[in-house]
Amino acid sequence: MGAWGERAFDNDMANDWAYELEEVEDLSAVEEALEAVEEEEDYLDSDEASAALAACEVIARLKGKSGGYMDAYTEKVDAWVAAHPLKVPAKLVARAHKVIDRILGEDSELRELWEEDGPGKWRKAVEELRGRVLG
Repeated sequence: MGAWGERAFDNDMANDWAYELEEVEDLSAVEEALEAVEEEEDYLDSDEASAALAACEVIARLKGKSGGYMDAYTEKVDAWVAAHPLKVPAKLVARAHKVIDRILGEDSELRELWEEDGPGKWRKAVEELRGRVLG
């Protein structure tokens, strides 16, 4: 899985996705990451889920809710957010909420990978992210 922690940018896929974010001036990369999860009708791949959680983290940060979570892995995103103080439409927040539901749902590889050792820190981190997205 290429993960070293439970937070949104504590994995390779999210950090790779951040490079895509750097290439845009609007929320199109965020919308595309959410759309990839929304369009998946069957089993949700962990890479798509990881990118979508990273997109949700961008939404939270644009709303001024980093939750104190800033480190070397969030630097690209923090710089992008600072350079692009965009207002997040309520529709996009609602989509992010539904995407988080999907990622925490039954047919989600990422959820399964994290819960192999039992539910815990990862679910708590995702729910905390949800709170910042909605807050």
